[in-house]
Parts: sequence; structure tokens; C-alpha cells
Amino acid sequence: MVPVSAASPQGGVAEDEEMVSLYASRQKIYPRSVSGLFSKWRWLTVWITQIVFYGLPWLEWNARQAVLFDLEARRFYIFGLVLYPQDFIYLTGLLVISALALFLFTAVAGRLWCGYACPQTVYTEVFLWIEKRVEGDRSARMRLDQADLSAQKFGKKWLKHALWILFALWTGFTFVGYFTPIRELAAVSLAASLGPWQTFWIFFYGFATYGNAGFMREQVCKYMCPYARFQSAMFDKDTMIVTYDEKRGEPRGPRSRKADPKALGLGACVDCTLCVQVCPTGIDIRKGLQYECIGCGACIDVCDEVMDKVGYPRGLVKYATQNGMANGWTTAEMVKRGLRPRVLIYTGILMAITTAVMVSLYLRTPLKVDVIRDRGALARMVEQGRIENVFRLQVMNATESKQRYVISVSGLPGITIASETEVEVLPTEVRSAVIRVQVPPDAASSGSHPIQFDIRSTGEDVSQVEEKAAFLIPR
Repeated sequence: MVPVSAASPQGGVAEDEEMVSLYASRQKIYPRSVSGLFSKWRWLTVWITQIVFYGLPWLEWNARQAVLFDLEARRFYIFGLVLYPQDFIYLTGLLVISALALFLFTAVAGRLWCGYACPQTVYTEVFLWIEKRVEGDRSARMRLDQADLSAQKFGKKWLKHALWILFALWTGFTFVGYFTPIRELAAVSLAASLGPWQTFWIFFYGFATYGNAGFMREQVCKYMCPYARFQSAMFDKDTMIVTYDEKRGEPRGPRSRKADPKALGLGACVDCTLCVQVCPTGIDIRKGLQYECIGCGACIDVCDEVMDKVGYPRGLVKYATQNGMANGWTTAEMVKRGLRPRVLIYTGILMAITTAVMVSLYLRTPLKVDVIRDRGALARMVEQGRIENVFRLQVMNATESKQRYVISVSGLPGITIASETEVEVLPTEVRSAVIRVQVPPDAASSGSHPIQFDIRSTGEDVSQVEEKAAFLIPR
């Protein structure tokens, strides 16, 4: 708020001040229900993403949860794959792949992620569906909000928010189920004995879902999401976006179905404003490309319905490129134009990184070994004048079956292991083995000499790791 003072005739300042707001108050958006091709695609992605999200934690694999990020044990289970903190490089690769995929899809067809698969879009669709079932269609919801408080209004609002809260808490419970075995989580939840961090994250994630999808909605897409701000860097005039055909639609205006628009000097747009009413962010697509547009295609569906009713061809609002609209290209010509250098570069880099990550995972050895020198005794002389170094081997079994590993050493003449040469490690466990390595007194001159430990499994699936170390010979 900024105070504005009025000047008096004598040149002074009047005592009365008027407060002028620099911020427009939010106008609540009541999205109208719509059906059509893109609406079906949007609901298909809602079903697919939510079946995966809510169902995946309940799947079992090798008598355990199929997908579990066990932070306490520092192990990530993804079906038959077991990852450890040392495998952080794969998470980095996944994030790079996701970012490049987002760049590629945005360059080709705009905000497809936002319009169809973003959790904000998905949960907003679910919450709007609940709201519609309880309070009615768009006009009924508007009348209910404007009406005075009554028992009927209170009952509908209470039921809507109760269903929202239950759904949000179930979402938070499922989210935590990816980090705590969900069956154990369900048992302790029913027994009202949840731990502090499980309780916090269930309610925190549930509250975020309830607030973002129930109240903030388009505010998240327009003001909180950074993607809305930097998407323009990935757009160009050959990006497929939701576009209004201004040449065909203008000048707009209402008319009867039997009227000839050419005789009236009107375009195909009947100015019904339904494209604005169905928009989840409340924009008017007829004003051109706007950063608030999430590319959901709702305006396309409703405009096609109107065109069918008045007997005009579809496509007044459609997915098209700016160059295509300016030059009158067909859809095939616009798609062909999509294979431009930017898209090809994104595709090439994405395929290369994805292939590298997949090959690395396939060739990944399910055995990890760390060699640590015993700092309590760097080198010592034992029986028969032999020189001994002591090493501690941390052997990590990354498989889900018990493994027995054989340890050998090489690198110096006559080098041998004077302790146990086999170690047994339980599934997905780490075991420490103390290895005493000895060499003859005349094996090498004094100083540090490189040696190599070979650790090899004895089971059916043979895996082998070679680790280098240094053997010290005193003067």
C-alpha cells in the first residue's frame, strides 16, 4: 500500500490521504468441467501416475518391498537392484536425464509435463473432481461461495474438506512408505505408535498436498514454480504450443447459428469465453502465448465442442507453432520442422547419457571393497624375519543372497596372506576382515611398494574386484 496525498490550492498538502494498493487481490478461479481428447489424455496420466505412486510401495520383491529407500540402513532397493551411498553417481545420472528430457519435451511441445504429469496438475485435478462431486458444477460452486452461511453450505464445505484431508493424509502416508516399509508403517499407524519423523513427514506432505491442490492451485504454477519463469529459454517459434488462430477467429463476436459470419464481418470466434472458463490458470488464450499457460489443452477441447455446435471447422484453438500459424503450415509440416538442431542435440545427448547409465548399471559389480591400512602397526617383523603389514578390508555384498569371497594378494615376490583368506557376507551387508600380509625379508628394498588384493566370489554368479594398496618395508 502506498499513501497518495492530495495538494491543497495554497500549495500545501491536504491532510486526507488515500491508500492505493500496488497488488491485485486474487480472484478465485472456478474451472469449468470439459470433456474431449486432451481431457481424456490428462485423466489417463492421472490414473497411471497415481496407480504407480500408491501401488508401488505395496509390491514385493524377494520377500521385501520392491521399491524402498531405506535411509536408516543406507540402502536403496529398486526391484532387483540394491544401491548404496557409493552409488550416488546413478542418482546424478538420473537427475541429468530428467533435466535433459524436460528440455527436450519443452523444446518440442512446450509444457507437456506441466499440463499432464506434474504432481501439482494431477492433484489439482483430483481435488477439483472431489469438489465437483460434493458442491456441483462451476455455477453451483460460485453460487455456494456467494451464499450466506447455512447448514447446507456448512455441510458441503465440511464434507469437501474432510475428503481433501483424508486424501492428503493418505498421500503423505504413501510418500513415507517409500522410506519406511509400508506394511510396518501401516501396522504402527493403526497402533497409534508412529515415530516422530514418520509423523512429521506424513502430516507435512499431507499438508503440502492439501494446501497446494486445494487452495493455492494456479498460484503454484504462476508464481512458485521456477519452470514457468525459465521455460522461455527453451521455447522458439517452432515449439508446439496451445495457439489461437487469430486470422481465422478475429474479429470475434456473438451470432446465431444460422448467421453468416462473413456477412456480419466476424471471424469464427463466437466470444463465448468458455476457453477462459475451463482454463485452470484463468488466462485467455486468445491474447497469445503467456507464461501462465500450462499446455493442458482444456481450451482446445471446449473450443472444438463450440465449433461443432455452430457448424464451423475445428481447430480455432489447437496445438501449433508460431511459424506454422504465420505461414499457414499443415500439422505434418510443423512436425517435420520440429526436427531442428536444438531438438537433435538434446536427443543425442539424452540418448548418450541414458545409454551410458544403463550400460553402467548392467555391468555394475555387486561387490564393493575398501582397503584400509591398520594404522596401529604400519609394518612389523615376525617369525623367520618376514615383514608383515595389516590391512582391514570392508567387503560389501550388494546382492540379496549370502556370498563367500576368496581373498588373494599379489605384487611382490613371495607375498602371502597369513590370516583367513575367505570371508562370508550376509545379503546386502558389510563385513570387516583383518588381513595379515607377509613378504620374505629380501622381497624388496625398503619403502612403499604397490600390491593388489583380488576378491572373488565363489557362488554361481561370479564377481571379482581388484583393489590396490601399498606395502611398507621398514629400513
